[in-house]
Amino acid sequence: MNSIKYIDNALKELDDEVQKILLDWSIPLNEKDNLMLPILRVKKVLDQTKEDLTYLKENPPTPNQPCGISKYREE
Repeated sequence: MNSIKYIDNALKELDDEVQKILLDWSIPLNEKDNLMLPILRVKKVLDQTKEDLTYLKENPPTPNQPCGISKYREE
């Protein structure tokens, strides 16, 4: 699945961005929090999407059946 590969690339870029913010000593701590919060929210959504797509790849639904992936999520 190409989408999983794209998600992996996006997650790596987000991790790099977070590291860049953390290592920048010129940014105050509270500003770092404000900068990282939206990035970490996007990362959480991408992690969940990757998990769902991986599950569907390994356990494809039968034809004409709703997938019901949400019942397997751990929240």
